[in-house]
Amino acid sequence: MSLILAISGPAAVGKTTICERLIQEFGDGLSRLVTATTRSPRDGEKHGLDYFFFQKSEFEEKLSQNQFLEHENIHGNDYGILKESILSAQEKGLDILLNIDVNGSASLRKFCQDTLVLNGCLSTIFIRPNSLEDLKNRMIQRASESEEQAQVRLVNAQAEMERQDEFDYIIESADKETDYQTIKEIYLSLK
Repeated sequence: MSLILAISGPAAVGKTTICERLIQEFGDGLSRLVTATTRSPRDGEKHGLDYFFFQKSEFEEKLSQNQFLEHENIHGNDYGILKESILSAQEKGLDILLNIDVNGSASLRKFCQDTLVLNGCLSTIFIRPNSLEDLKNRMIQRASESEEQAQVRLVNAQAEMERQDEFDYIIESADKETDYQTIKEIYLSLK
């Protein structure tokens, strides 16, 4: 049975970096699930590799056709996991890795509980920043959000941190290497 590992936490806490490293190290047996979104690609991001980038109308069409396992609107953009992505990876016997927001994680948890072939497969990790100031500094360093977007994300981060107890594991962020090693150890302990 495949393991589904969902990593959540506020924007800029390091989820993407950790997921990329896990895939590099365990890529033969671990499949990163690509999320669909209506947000614009950041520099270097590629359709189908980093995200499935859809126009709002395309996303809504897929939504009306019940093609999403879960979907959420975060920071004014739509995000969702296509059912075909998770079922395809599971059919191949691969462990599945998701970089997913807090609301999406809750939806995924319910879907896995309600779907016989996925029940008992899901483990969730929440990465908690040291402080909102630290998170703000990370956003400034990556320079991918406007000041207004960063403020929205910080407000959302506070709300997300209040839901951390919904997760199987809570990681207090230290630095990139420590965070990665901690999550790697959790992953290996679940296999």
